Amino acid sequence: MNANFINPFISGLLNVLETMAQTKLTPGRPKRKQNDVAKGDVSGLIGMIGPETKGSFSITFDENLALIIMERMVGEKIEKIDVEVCDMVGEITNMIAGSAKNELSDQGFDFGMATPIVVSGTDHTISHQVDGPKVILPFMCEEGSAHMEICFDK
Repeated sequence: MNANFINPFISGLLNVLETMAQTKLTPGRPKRKQNDVAKGDVSGLIGMIGPETKGSFSITFDENLALIIMERMVGEKIEKIDVEVCDMVGEITNMIAGSAKNELSDQGFDFGMATPIVVSGTDHTISHQVDGPKVILPFMCEEGSAHMEICFDK
């Protein structure tokens, strides 16, 4: 997969979490993902389609990190993943994809975005509806981990 497609999502994630939740993530090494099982407890997934390509992007947080991000964003401590946490993950997914969309548009790649879907629970699955390789990138911080998945048809 072309790094020009991946880097805008990485910078979007790092920027959104640092700006909105005062959370600094450290990226790990990307690798191909072979199955649909999420590497965390709550995931946001968004589809993207344009004249030249079709793809999807997801961000998965472990429960502890999701709860801390929620607390930092709204100033209220939450005990478990609930509807409000899921809404926050959907908004974060939308902000990251929107940031990447703007950056990719500057490179000549235009696409529309669907409304994000949020899935939660232990061993939940993420189904990218695209016939392309899935790349997964881990991100770590003291509060927990997040995993980004990107899949494009080209």
